[in-house]
Amino acid sequence: MALMKKHTAPVVDELPEFAALEEAYEYYKANDGEFDKQSYAIEQMAEFDGGGKMLVRLLVDNPFIYKDMAVNIASQLSKMDRKRAPIESVMELLKVRNAYIRNLGITTLQSYGDAIKYYIVKFLIGNDRDLRIFAINVLGDVNFPESREMLVELLENEHDVNVAMTAVDYMAEIGEPQDIPLLESIKGRFDDPYVAFAVDNAIRAIRG
Repeated sequence: MALMKKHTAPVVDELPEFAALEEAYEYYKANDGEFDKQSYAIEQMAEFDGGGKMLVRLLVDNPFIYKDMAVNIASQLSKMDRKRAPIESVMELLKVRNAYIRNLGITTLQSYGDAIKYYIVKFLIGNDRDLRIFAINVLGDVNFPESREMLVELLENEHDVNVAMTAVDYMAEIGEPQDIPLLESIKGRFDDPYVAFAVDNAIRAIRG
């Protein structure tokens, strides 16, 4: 009599439902290295209030997270409704030393379109020099149609040399011939050989 092979159905883990953001986060941590389970936790975190900020923290606090998971997190952030998206927190990704994470931050910000303008303007007109430089970098990297006009407006009144030079660097890329008199005036505003050198380089780039 032939022996009959018994076929055992594969065991499929049932994914849990979460009642709170913290539960989804703990599930993510508990399943380190298990891509499918962590991906599920990321999707669930995005549904809770405050979940977007927590997803950003996963990238900020773990700058060497493996790329597939980082892309997964950025994808969830990009899909969030602009009214819920933690735009100001996403901007923090541009401060991360890991260039791959910074680029994911730029891509995510681009997905929000005009919704990021408020945050850029908020930083540009603020009193914090570092935040103004940060906003200029975001403006240059995201580069929507108003980027040039916003940089011109900032340069008309900027009196911090570091902020001004950051803007001048981007003007070399997106400035137009009519901006040259403004750039020339900056050399008079700051009596510094480096300023003159940077401005002259920007003007040469604009003239082509």
